[in-house]
Amino acid sequence: MADALADRLLLLAAALLFSTGGTAIKATQLSAWQVAGFRSAAGAVALLAMSREARRGWSRYVLAPGLAYAATLVLFVLANKLTTAANAIFLQDAAPLYLVLLGPWLLGERARRGELGLLGVVAVGIALFFVARETPVATAPDPLRGNVLATIAGWTWALTIAGLRWLGSRRPASAATAPVVGNALAFVVCLPWALPVRAVGVRDVAVILYLGIFQIAAAYLCMTRALKRVRALEASLLLMAEPALSPIWAWLVHGERPSGPALAGGVLILSGCVAYSLRRAGRD
Repeated sequence: MADALADRLLLLAAALLFSTGGTAIKATQLSAWQVAGFRSAAGAVALLAMSREARRGWSRYVLAPGLAYAATLVLFVLANKLTTAANAIFLQDAAPLYLVLLGPWLLGERARRGELGLLGVVAVGIALFFVARETPVATAPDPLRGNVLATIAGWTWALTIAGLRWLGSRRPASAATAPVVGNALAFVVCLPWALPVRAVGVRDVAVILYLGIFQIAAAYLCMTRALKRVRALEASLLLMAEPALSPIWAWLVHGERPSGPALAGGVLILSGCVAYSLRRAGRD
């Protein structure tokens, strides 16, 4: 009983740490490329230091999911610098539904009729983000462009999930290495646009270290440890705390408020993901 409770608390801790990303990214004056690059550098080092598994299983097979994860890491930061934290996380978290379309080609998993209907619900939810006229504010100066980047991040995150699933089923020893590769690649890609660093304060350094060590590495390790024993459905539902909490932190810290249509779109996306998980659990 104690172990079961600990696993569920680990998942909630992971969701809590993940949910602080958007708010922390907006708390530094560093550019989006600098935040993305230096955050991932700190994350890669932290993962190697904190996880023995991350130091094993190196092979060429980690490159594809690593590339997809790197794109997700960079796009998430870029989106958060342009749109609200709520929009960025809601649009990225539509990824599980994109797997319905990607599954047949990447994993040989057929889409079911009910899943295609859920895709329609999510499509309406995404559309609401783009029909809303959001007023630019200091923490979200270009909502439309940020929403586009967050939507692309949803697709790259879906590719990441598919890649990790493939590794987990065929080369499980390499699954823990892929996030390290993704963070390292994100750092390398961002570095040309991140330099030179002309001004950096104590607060900026603290934010970068927090994002890399806690929001990426510690959260990932909490999640993977718990997933060894918690059913996928229950885990996915507990991790839904991330998109639920992310807008709250941004509102409390930055006074950031997403538009009504955007919130409605987020609710549709979350509802679609929950319904998708429940349907899969009932049929598998």
